[in-house]
Amino acid sequence: DLAFQLGGEVDNLFLLLASRQGGKALLSCYIDKELAKAKDLNAGTIVRELGKFIQGGGGGQPFFATAGGKNPDGIAQALNEVKTYLG
Repeated sequence: DLAFQLGGEVDNLFLLLASRQGGKALLSCYIDKELAKAKDLNAGTIVRELGKFIQGGGGGQPFFATAGGKNPDGIAQALNEVKTYLG
């Protein structure tokens, strides 16, 4: 997976990938394990919150999680909202 490949190459990586496919939206969130601990971030919690914008849901592990939804038009809102986790 692209997220894990980049995670192995980039220190302290916080990555949110988004795509539209077949009228649906997909989100993948990867957070470097050390960064997740240091900043008290949880990828599963983040994609659950961002999933609301794409009318879907998801979950996963503290360092990697995915979400799917039926509203690809909400991707822009999700990408904008993720900035609040980076402050």
